[in-house]
Amino acid sequence: MSITITPIDPADQGALDAAYRIRAAAEAADLPDFPPLCRRRFDAGLRHPMPGGMPVWALARRDGVPAGYLGLILPQLDNTDNATVDLFVDPAHRRHGVGRALHEHGLRVLRERGRKRVVGMAVSALPDGPDRDGAGGAFAAAVGGRPALAMVRRRLDFARLDPAALDALLADARPGAAGYRTVRWRGPAPEEYVADVAHLEGRLMTDAPLGDLEWEPERIDVERMRGMERALDARGRRCYHHGAVHVASGRLVAWTLLDVGPSVSWHALQQITIVDPAHRGHRLGLLAKADNLRYALAHEPELRFVDAFNAAANGHMIAINERVGFRPVDAWTDWQLTL
Repeated sequence: MSITITPIDPADQGALDAAYRIRAAAEAADLPDFPPLCRRRFDAGLRHPMPGGMPVWALARRDGVPAGYLGLILPQLDNTDNATVDLFVDPAHRRHGVGRALHEHGLRVLRERGRKRVVGMAVSALPDGPDRDGAGGAFAAAVGGRPALAMVRRRLDFARLDPAALDALLADARPGAAGYRTVRWRGPAPEEYVADVAHLEGRLMTDAPLGDLEWEPERIDVERMRGMERALDARGRRCYHHGAVHVASGRLVAWTLLDVGPSVSWHALQQITIVDPAHRGHRLGLLAKADNLRYALAHEPELRFVDAFNAAANGHMIAINERVGFRPVDAWTDWQLTL
């Protein structure tokens, strides 16, 4: 048996096809409730990376047959000691050393690029959730990683959502938001709000619980924010936003984003929800998130499920999500390996 590993060039359609098939097969086996892997989003990860993120991908072949792929992202604008990793092995080729070979290849790349840490995610089961084999976490531990941040994925099922209860929740929250007005948009941020959106995006790594992750706050300006929007557009993501504007200052001080992919219309991801620290305590996060769900539904009538990932320690955001109707599905861990 021989395992060979070669870099993936963005122009090599055959290698990209093979990597896509590997990850699609792995996700179908490991996460059967996820939507099928979106081809456009997958390709854009290599061909249209987020600004400041350098992708370095590799394909593993076992006896000449594509068997696994590695996707590294090397930050260039901040966190230049760090990297993130995706590592997938086709279920038909597992437990034959493919994952280990990809891992060792990745370590060589990271050391050559002067990186000191790498972070990757793995899923595991909750006590009352669906089965998850936990192999990713076991592998991360076996190669010397340590669990740095515990998260939980929660899912909102619109079939179980009581519109009257959501209306009551919003009605109860609105009196606390006197002095603020809500705004909404699809796609890129309006010019009058983009600087505030960039500011809020940049606060995420400061405000969100990071556990033991060694990750610096990211410096987000308008140019970088516009680049992120272009990268999302290249992925075909349909983005729905709600924000709260502080009337006295005219600043956008709360913001939430939900996005729907191009390949399925029944599934969305709840992305960032953040409130500027000076404006917390006014129920702005709850108002923005609940209003945004209704906004997205008005444009996406086939939408059925929304998934949200939260740090297990983020009690405030978890409470908002559960009041809206999100329920736990499985556990996720950010594993950090120091080189």
